[in-house]
Amino acid sequence: MVYAVILAGGTGERFWPLSRQDNPKQFLRLFGEQTMLQQTVSRVAELVEPDHIYVVTGQQYHQQVVSQLSQLPLPNIICEPFGRDTAPAIGLAAEYINRRDPGGTMVVLPADHYITDVHGFHECLDAAFDAAASGEWLVTIGIRPSEPATGYGYIRMGKIKEEYAGIPVYRVLEFKEKPDVERARYYLREGNYLWNSGMFIWRVDLIRSLFMQFLPDVARGLEAIGKSLGTPEHSQVLVKEYRRFPRISVDYGILEKCSQVLVIPARFDWDDVGSWTSWQQHQAADENGNVHQGQRGVFLDTRNSLIYSPERMVATLGVEDLIIVNTDDCLLVCHQDRAQEIKKVVEEMKLAGYHAFL
Repeated sequence: MVYAVILAGGTGERFWPLSRQDNPKQFLRLFGEQTMLQQTVSRVAELVEPDHIYVVTGQQYHQQVVSQLSQLPLPNIICEPFGRDTAPAIGLAAEYINRRDPGGTMVVLPADHYITDVHGFHECLDAAFDAAASGEWLVTIGIRPSEPATGYGYIRMGKIKEEYAGIPVYRVLEFKEKPDVERARYYLREGNYLWNSGMFIWRVDLIRSLFMQFLPDVARGLEAIGKSLGTPEHSQVLVKEYRRFPRISVDYGILEKCSQVLVIPARFDWDDVGSWTSWQQHQAADENGNVHQGQRGVFLDTRNSLIYSPERMVATLGVEDLIIVNTDDCLLVCHQDRAQEIKKVVEEMKLAGYHAFL
């Protein structure tokens, strides 16, 4: 059987001040009436039954997930006591699925991706499910780069292994960490490098065995948690073992060390909406390239700027390439070239003790 695991524990700091610790990006309605989490579940719902969809999130977000995804069974909402990056989160979900179906295939999807070509997305997933069904391969979906981006890890493709469901699937030669600009330009010129999307497909028994091979301490902790599921001791065991886990991504902990990885170049549009400038690219702009979200505004001699202010009047004069985000208690103004650095602002606010605004 096929299962979906949605990772919904991030804090979305680069979307501050709209994204906050108690209401991060995945729970926001950034594109239409559904939140990003709801859109992610809707995209996969045609391929995976509701009772086979799991969401991994932080304990503090449990009620938000329950209210936004009432169609899912309550036991399918998995809460981590502490954030430990993607490897423990994925391993925890694998323990839940292992109780039901050790030979099942699971697709791991971040909760904050923006994809409009759902048909193309389904085609790639169907091919990935076929490639992963034998239990020999880890499969990932890569994105053909449109620019020399430094905010993504990269995947170097090798030769085609074979076609699945009519889609070519390639061997992965290596994973590359986030590069500097010159290295990213080289990857773009070479043509056989893809952005690492963070979407993975594999059989449950395979990923559990690879945890034991490459992350044995984490694997033993996850196994203890799995054995405690459904018992009165589960909460205690979960906290005890999670305290011991390192912060480690599944890419670094397993995929980069493994030789049995395949990649499918995406045949659909994709954006991880990692910053305000990413979001801006998907909004309608006026004749001066400005994107305005709000009821009122006056923008004189203003170009290529984003003004997000649902409630308050904003006026600009003689500016360009700015991001202005105006909420009920905070105002952000930054140059678009620095959008990826908003996380630094959040860190500085933590140091300054401005926790009420985070």
